[in-house]
Amino acid sequence: MIKSYTFLTSTDIDQMLTLWQAAGLSHRPKGRDTQANILRQMQEDNTKFIGIFDQGILIAVAIASHNGRKGWINRLAVHPDFRRKGIASKLINHCEEWLSEEGIEIFAVLIESDNPESMALFDKNEYTRHDDIIYFTKKKYPEV
Repeated sequence: MIKSYTFLTSTDIDQMLTLWQAAGLSHRPKGRDTQANILRQMQEDNTKFIGIFDQGILIAVAIASHNGRKGWINRLAVHPDFRRKGIASKLINHCEEWLSEEGIEIFAVLIESDNPESMALFDKNEYTRHDDIIYFTKKKYPEV
């Protein structure tokens, strides 16, 4: 039986990486997604790795974080065997709940243009699409 969300810990990192792979989410094992980087992020007060388990197996995960002004939902993934059951929306709600408890009133997400499923998911969850925003990044090295 699928239970409510839980905050993930270091003991869940391997399951999370396995889930990201099963869900088709790319990750950077030589950059920002090293075990050491994930563990460091898990210890930050403004970041929570939120997961949903089914019979001890991690089936959904998202990272909720904030900078004190705006909250972000990142790396949302649901195992393919559990999609189309409302789990992603439940996970979004859990992220919003934690961010609200942190005093955050604006929730945001970045979605790559070749991911219409995620766009539809966040549209369904009453997020507003902004086509007028241009996103810039600067990386110290390509793997990050």
